[in-house]
Amino acid sequence: MEKLRGLLERLQAGDVTVSEVLKELKNLPYEDLGFARIDNHRSLRRGVPEVIYCQGKTTTQVAEITRHMLKRGSNVMGTRADKKTFNQVQLIASDAKYYQTARIFTVQREKVVQNSGVIAVVTAGTSDIPVAEEAAVTAEVFGNPVERLYDVGVAGIHRLFMNMKVLQSARVIIVVAGMEGALASVVGGLVDKPVVAVPTSVGYGANFNGLSALLAMLNSCAGGVSVVNIDNGFGGAYVAHQINRLGEKGE
Repeated sequence: MEKLRGLLERLQAGDVTVSEVLKELKNLPYEDLGFARIDNHRSLRRGVPEVIYCQGKTTTQVAEITRHMLKRGSNVMGTRADKKTFNQVQLIASDAKYYQTARIFTVQREKVVQNSGVIAVVTAGTSDIPVAEEAAVTAEVFGNPVERLYDVGVAGIHRLFMNMKVLQSARVIIVVAGMEGALASVVGGLVDKPVVAVPTSVGYGANFNGLSALLAMLNSCAGGVSVVNIDNGFGGAYVAHQINRLGEKGE
């Protein structure tokens, strides 16, 4: 509606022609690039623009989607992006930023509403950090302050207990763990806030590439623990952001 209102105001002011307005209206719901249909209503429905999942796309396709999103004044974020993809994006957006550990690139053109509630991102081990960084960077890009607490798994649970202040000060907690995935249940039993569990594919053979951690988290006896898919740091951060945003509205 805001976009439509702006177009009508520009038409009345004589800044655009009727044909230009009709062209904009045609692309307002989505823009068809042939290989992709960009959802231009995503931010209106969800509060966050469409995010590009780069894995499986060519560097040219990612760059083209980015170019068309920027043309409409949207912020752009790409997940599972390698350096080659980022280099291609940089050719059309010199202000693009790359987060290597998280495998995320961003181009920020619009101001993002900042939430005051903290999202804590906690990992069981150092090997879980790449997935955790995907979650942490996503949460930050969406406008959330993030506190990182890494390598505090159950093999040395005192490390977690000595950092309880981080958990207690957060509004939402994302727990990232592989192996047997026990950390999510432990954290869920210690706090009075939502816990988003992200299983990772870190672990030896019987871990089954994260399946054992996923099942352990789904079977958590601690209440208030929700679970996203294996290695899905982005999905965990998206849920945490939505919870955090609701908390802002409640204040």
